[in-house]
Amino acid sequence: MAGAISIEKSAEVMEKTFTILKQELNTEEYLIYLQIITPRLGDATRELREKTAGFSLQGVFDGVKSVERS
Repeated sequence: MAGAISIEKSAEVMEKTFTILKQELNTEEYLIYLQIITPRLGDATRELREKTAGFSLQGVFDGVKSVERS
């Protein structure tokens, strides 16, 4: 796979990812996953939990779709 990834392909992969995450992970596991893939200093799980309080996976997915349409 060479070159830039299209917006359409990126959106397709994100949609699949959110579907899998929604089916397979609870909130804490999702935050742990984000901690694993996002190198950070400090307590990333606690920070992400605070920053995403009140967020739903569907809300995040809808946000990605709205950005995709922009």
